[in-house]
Amino acid sequence: MPRHAATVCFSSPVGLVEVECADTGVTCVRLGARGKPREVGDGAAMEHARTTRSEILAYMEGRLRKFTVPVVLGGTPFQRAVWGKLQAIPYGKTRTYGEIAAELGRPRAARAVGTACGSNPIAILVPCHRIVAGNGGAAGSGGGGRIKGELLALEQTRAR
Repeated sequence: MPRHAATVCFSSPVGLVEVECADTGVTCVRLGARGKPREVGDGAAMEHARTTRSEILAYMEGRLRKFTVPVVLGGTPFQRAVWGKLQAIPYGKTRTYGEIAAELGRPRAARAVGTACGSNPIAILVPCHRIVAGNGGAAGSGGGGRIKGELLALEQTRAR
């Protein structure tokens, strides 16, 4: 996986967000980041990072539903398959861990899907917040339960 060459950290409605990019695209998005707003890097990686910041802020304002920035995903074949399914979930919709497992032809792998979601390095762009527990609860999320709930609420009120 390419190393990141640029970092942009910025304030958002859900707290600090940190974006790391390589020349080929986004390698990491951290919700609830620590530190302070900053920009480090240059070149194509910095352009991706700045575009990602603009798109995330537009998403949070309800002006964007689909991201255009390229993402660079490592991970195992199973993780990449799960993350691909996450990217196919429409804005404002949710799926359960069990539904994703079944879509992958592994109906007993709901926990493994949850683990893959927890390992997702690119929050929001690879929308693990759209995966909910079987009872509909906002279980687990790389950004924490509070942020996941806020993102779900944001999408569900604007998707109507």
